[in-house]
Amino acid sequence: MLQFFKNENGKTLAIEKPESGAWVNIVPPLKQEEFTEIAETLDVPLDFLTDSLDIDERSRYELEDNVKLIVIKTPAENNSFNDSDAFYITIPICIILTHNQIVTVNSFDNGAIKKFLNTFQNRHPDKRNMMVLKIFEKVVQAYMEFLKEINHRRNLLEQKLYDANRNEELLDLMRIQKSLVYFVTALRSNEMLLMKLQRTNFLALNDEEDEFLQDLIVDTSQALEMANIYTNILSSTMDAFASIISNNQNQVMKRLTSVTVMLQLPTLVASIYGMNVPIPGSHSAFAFYFPILISLGLSLLLGIYFLRKKLF
Repeated sequence: MLQFFKNENGKTLAIEKPESGAWVNIVPPLKQEEFTEIAETLDVPLDFLTDSLDIDERSRYELEDNVKLIVIKTPAENNSFNDSDAFYITIPICIILTHNQIVTVNSFDNGAIKKFLNTFQNRHPDKRNMMVLKIFEKVVQAYMEFLKEINHRRNLLEQKLYDANRNEELLDLMRIQKSLVYFVTALRSNEMLLMKLQRTNFLALNDEEDEFLQDLIVDTSQALEMANIYTNILSSTMDAFASIISNNQNQVMKRLTSVTVMLQLPTLVASIYGMNVPIPGSHSAFAFYFPILISLGLSLLLGIYFLRKKLF
């Protein structure tokens, strides 16, 4: 689906066809045959449009026929029905600078582009470089928001695990860990992209825009550091809970073994007194109580010994 917007007197207006200085936003659903028509209409290389279909596309930039392409990874909620998939994934945004327009291509629903659209009335379409940088800014803000949400969800799951060790919470922690792996990889790629854009001056930025890009690099580095910290904390948490579960299992096995040993003594005494041979006290009126008293006495002594050794 194609969306055309222009900024007129501080208002965002939807238009029916692309104009000079307009913003063209391509959103799902997308079809391969539509890309060919769009490429001819906007005079852009076809592969610039189709690159967004590859969810594993790396952050990069490219120049062809004086048309600039920038691919940056942005976070998004995972709508997969598989319970083992990550809560959040990263998807590519393709930003294309044509001769007189700016084009964004999204293969999935994208929160960063929606936020950019909500503030489009504050943009100046003639300042295309600043528009691109503002999209970068919304992407970085999206990472920050998702990372805070991930950390909040992790804290809640940890509290639940303190009360009861259940597989559901552990599986959710594993899904969060997968999300952080996606984020760390994408943020590292985005950081390298922004640094390379500044080093090569691919966008031909002025001093103000270059300073804004430097701030974005700092914010991206901060988001990457946050993702790394949360990843390390989660890894330590998972290891700690694995050790706790293993220790609890060892304690249970130790107690069961101690109880089993204590129950063997009455069985041993009863087996001896149950032999079909003459035994001392077999003709006594209290012969039935002798093995019971002996069994209880031995079990009591063994129980006291286990308590002193903290085997219970």
